[in-house]
Amino acid sequence: MIRRLTTALISLLAKIFFRRIEIAGSENVPIGDPIIFAVNHPNGLIDPLFLLAFTPRRVSFMAKAPLFRMPLIGWLARAFDSIPVYRRQDNMPTESNRATFTEARALLSRGGAIAIFPEGTSHSDAQLRELKTGAARIALGASMRVCIVPTGLYYTAKQRFRSSALMVFGPPITVEPEPVNADGEPRVESVDALTERIHHALADVTLQADSREALQLIARAERIFSGGDRGELARELELRRRFVAGYRVLRARDPARLAHLQSQIARFDAEQVAASHRLDLSTVWRLLLLPIAIVGLAIHWPIYRLIRFMANHLARDEELVATIKTLAGLVLYPLVWIGISVAVGIYFAVPSGIAAIILLPLSAYVALVVFEAIDDLTGQFRAMRRHDLRAQQRAIRDEIIKVAEEIRA
Repeated sequence: MIRRLTTALISLLAKIFFRRIEIAGSENVPIGDPIIFAVNHPNGLIDPLFLLAFTPRRVSFMAKAPLFRMPLIGWLARAFDSIPVYRRQDNMPTESNRATFTEARALLSRGGAIAIFPEGTSHSDAQLRELKTGAARIALGASMRVCIVPTGLYYTAKQRFRSSALMVFGPPITVEPEPVNADGEPRVESVDALTERIHHALADVTLQADSREALQLIARAERIFSGGDRGELARELELRRRFVAGYRVLRARDPARLAHLQSQIARFDAEQVAASHRLDLSTVWRLLLLPIAIVGLAIHWPIYRLIRFMANHLARDEELVATIKTLAGLVLYPLVWIGISVAVGIYFAVPSGIAAIILLPLSAYVALVVFEAIDDLTGQFRAMRRHDLRAQQRAIRDEIIKVAEEIRA
């Protein structure tokens, strides 16, 4: 019961933080078989919470041992049957991992599913880091056949509230058990080979480039090429992966042409920041709720700015920004709602306080959707005023298509 309620709450929080969430490749997740989800790790605590809410299997985690000592996070880790991992960088005795692996294999033997972040730590690098061998060692040392499902997490802007997120499940890797030595370890050669397979499989469901600057260029090129059309995130990811491949070929064959295309994109980007949005009936209906939205904005805007300030100043690394925003929002917004409701109940009457605790979260949600509608509308108006930029957009799109055709030839 606690797990179901917590998962439902996490799902709700995720749908509030992300404007759009998509799941791709669910057909690659076997039902009932022991599974290890091997996942990239770009966004701190948001990554495991995302898996908890949207993975089509009940999942447990391999989590670093220090998390279990944290007040709220440690409670969550234990509630979801997480298994502690002891790392040298945490000044933990790695010998304890023998019991960790035994516990993980026991969970798999019951037909369970474990999520592992084989990079070992969250990061914002443009490429996958070197993978740890834990997933391979657990799978090969299990007493049954195990499926490893490469799982890619893709965020359009991982620090930004109301951005989009995609989770992609790749084709599973079937692992047959191998004999183990006296320490319960499979052969090193088998572990290394399987870890390499996991790395290649994970690379197929993630976006990687030679540098963060290259990823930023690819993102701008894809936005221009797509014309601001909000298609499926899986299609966007695949298109950006193809752009990365084209970028590498063009950089090797014709760097001058690549530099010219970069300057075209930079010039267009400087003049056209707003994306085109459609004005539909739902936008009009949301605008009718503007009076309620203004009230919700007045109440919640100071807390929103405080959370943003906290995230920007407390996060040591950018992949922790969304984590701090989520945790701070989970604490501060309910405290504000409770405080206002108590004050209303004391000043007016208890029923008024009860009504306030219901209406305050509703006003926050109305403010969110209404001001997003206004943003969509202003984006549409800006796009309508900039017909002169469409020629530049077509020129960049035509150049990208021409480069792609030449590379294929």
